[in-house]
Amino acid sequence: MQTNVASELSILVTLAFIIFASPYISRILRVQVAPVEIMLGALAGYIGVIGENEIFGLISEVGFFFLMFLAGMEIDLRMLINIDRKILRLGCIYLALIYLLAAVLTFSLDLSTLYIIIIPIMSVGMIFTLFKEYGKQQEWLNLSMLIATIGELISIMLLTFVAAYLQFGAGVKLWLTITYLIAFLALSVLGFKLLNVIFWWYPSLKVVLMPHYDKDEKDIRLSIAVFFAMVALMIYLNLEVAFGAFIAGMFIATFFDHKKDLPHKLASFGFGFLVPTFFVHIGSTFKLANLSSPDVLEQAAFIFAAMLGCRLVASVVFLNLLKFKGIVLYALSQSMPLTLLIAVATIAHKTGEISENSYTSFILASLMQAIISTIAIKILMSLKSQTKG
Repeated sequence: MQTNVASELSILVTLAFIIFASPYISRILRVQVAPVEIMLGALAGYIGVIGENEIFGLISEVGFFFLMFLAGMEIDLRMLINIDRKILRLGCIYLALIYLLAAVLTFSLDLSTLYIIIIPIMSVGMIFTLFKEYGKQQEWLNLSMLIATIGELISIMLLTFVAAYLQFGAGVKLWLTITYLIAFLALSVLGFKLLNVIFWWYPSLKVVLMPHYDKDEKDIRLSIAVFFAMVALMIYLNLEVAFGAFIAGMFIATFFDHKKDLPHKLASFGFGFLVPTFFVHIGSTFKLANLSSPDVLEQAAFIFAAMLGCRLVASVVFLNLLKFKGIVLYALSQSMPLTLLIAVATIAHKTGEISENSYTSFILASLMQAIISTIAIKILMSLKSQTKG
């Protein structure tokens, strides 16, 4: 009992230090905060001040779901509905090209079919953090967020299917999961349309649910209630919870856009506590000792090169829109699917589909993507500003 208490105290103190110190270390190293939190978590796990703990693991899982919820809040569904048809067409070609290139690489190199999903996987989590640094005036970044949203929806649906297949095999439960997923998507579309009609007829209802000025923080309470309700629904249906959290965020962003400060308020809480806990926990599961294996380093380098290479080639479809430097920035921003890549690795590792070394390779690859891509973007943006100057 005393050992457990000591372990929990050690985790709390270490977590407090990492959450506080990460932004300062991030500024010194000139990289995003998330990779710093993962690296510090890995170091803490290596020296033994952070270890396996049920509560720590649970909070980190909630942190991942909340990150997906915040990412969803960056997407107004009406933006996707009203998207320019030319951009939508180019985006679909871009996504199809990535999956095609991934399939060619997978079969030509005789890799696991899992790579057909892994190489094209997308997440708006890290793109969302880029907005904090470069703002919403960058054309390449706005386009990246838009296309990554579509890509992430596809990725999460495929992730749900893969998770069910790895867990249940090609049996009745797999098809039941697919049926639930299709039913959930259909009900989500129906729900969005129904609420759109209701709020069109009764616009004041939005203000009743989320008043402009409210000492009781009804806006945060409703947002968290929707978040928890969607998480509960996904757990009940045995679907990927991250997908439900993402949809919940989109729901809030679409129907309560009059609360301009709401995303900032929720992000302050998420990025100040829950999300860092998730990244630190991921770092703590990363075995630094495995870095001595050449296979781990080679596999991580391959994953990084394959994901970036496929995106660079496919990004050529946007050449007329973004020019050469723009498509390089775009491809780099798309090559940081940190959260979903880790999610796929975690699911595959838990089900025994990949080894401990492969799991380490995936985590290392996600770190390489986040660090190298953000540094490259920073360099290109500084060159761009110097050219303008």
